[in-house]
Amino acid sequence: MKVLTANRLIDGDVVFWKAGRWVEGFGEAELFDEAHEADAEAAVAKGKTQATTVIDAYLIDVAQVEGGLAPVSYRERIRALGPTNEPTHGKQAVGGEVIEALRHAHGAARSTGRVDLIRRK
Repeated sequence: MKVLTANRLIDGDVVFWKAGRWVEGFGEAELFDEAHEADAEAAVAKGKTQATTVIDAYLIDVAQVEGGLAPVSYRERIRALGPTNEPTHGKQAVGGEVIEALRHAHGAARSTGRVDLIRRK
């Protein structure tokens, strides 16, 4: 399954695609499965035409986790939760089932390049 995401230009906030428009919450995002790959590509194309609204629209992989769905990538889970500087800021401050599923998801791919860079210092 996949979800379309981008960053909103006016404030840099992470947004997700739902039925032809951008929404703020990961839990509201439209899911695209492998059977609807053409629909996913059409959504990417339509999202990218909104250049005055968002930048860098792309599909991310999501998977079922305890309590709901979460991005497979650790980076994308951070983006879906909002700023990481303080749990009382951004999307994570809203709370709820979707946020809890994102917080407790694990087993995602990591950037080994970054880990190697840290180890070398």
